[in-house]
Amino acid sequence: MARPLRIQYPDALYHITNRGNERKAIFKDDIDRKEFIQILSRSVTTYGIALHGFVLMKNHYHFLARTPLGNLSEFMRHFNITYTSHYNRRHHRSGHLFQGRYKSFLVEQDSYLSQVSRYIHLNPVKVSTIKKLSLEKRLAYLWKYKWSSLPGYVSKPHRLDFVEYGTVLAEFGGETSSGRQRYKKQIADDLTDGLEIRKKVIGQSVLGSDSFISWVRETFIEDINDRERPGVGKIQRYLPMEKVLSIVEEKTNADDLLHSSGSTRQIVMTALYNYAGLNNREIGDILGVDYSTVSQGRKRLREKAGKDSKIKVVLDGIGKEISRIKI
Repeated sequence: MARPLRIQYPDALYHITNRGNERKAIFKDDIDRKEFIQILSRSVTTYGIALHGFVLMKNHYHFLARTPLGNLSEFMRHFNITYTSHYNRRHHRSGHLFQGRYKSFLVEQDSYLSQVSRYIHLNPVKVSTIKKLSLEKRLAYLWKYKWSSLPGYVSKPHRLDFVEYGTVLAEFGGETSSGRQRYKKQIADDLTDGLEIRKKVIGQSVLGSDSFISWVRETFIEDINDRERPGVGKIQRYLPMEKVLSIVEEKTNADDLLHSSGSTRQIVMTALYNYAGLNNREIGDILGVDYSTVSQGRKRLREKAGKDSKIKVVLDGIGKEISRIKI
């Protein structure tokens, strides 16, 4: 299956999420959570991001972010790699932490900014153990949940300097006591009535009115081909990292690919570069090596493939399997 189209332009607004690999936890304790927030603060400043909301869950996170510079990919790549590096160093591990690349969809600000903000902030009470509680207890849990931008929306002393609250609160009367109380009341109403936005997302990529969706289609999607816009072709061509690794594992008959060595490791590097769209630095972070080692490994594999028919057969087999999936 082709990936959803990644649309970038100045001042675009996105709902972004990423999960731990195999849905495993991405935080072991509050030290990790605090470091995650510090890295997020530095990253939004470095890349000029307007962050309207976030929430940290056990095995995933959500952001609501606007990109004045149209640089979502650069921001997210830096953020994910930086946090993964912290986590791996602290917990003496190597390899990837997240489940492939992040997911995002474009949001029409005028129609859906507030709804997406509230949807993100309601995540802590959507977990199975909390959903069973009474409404009163769920609300009490939500107001006390500190790993989120919600406390700053309902209480001025809890504001974070790297979160932009005003745009969302403008719909509720602005950054005033009454505006914050209206937002808090709407959150409570949403918990009672339900708030679902996923089913409204078109093509896994866009959430907005008919006119906004038409504009996105006409501006970024229609009449595009790989020759005119190679980047679009690449976005549609790449597969999730986990899928690429499963194919490599099948074709090489190797176990524990991320800790393999020799030609098998070089095949992993090459496959992730060619078919998952990762660069040398990202592959190096996943495998626990320097990016120059990845570059050299891919080069050596090309040289080997020209002399070793067995390696060429494996590489051709991986390529053919990838092609079948993309058709």
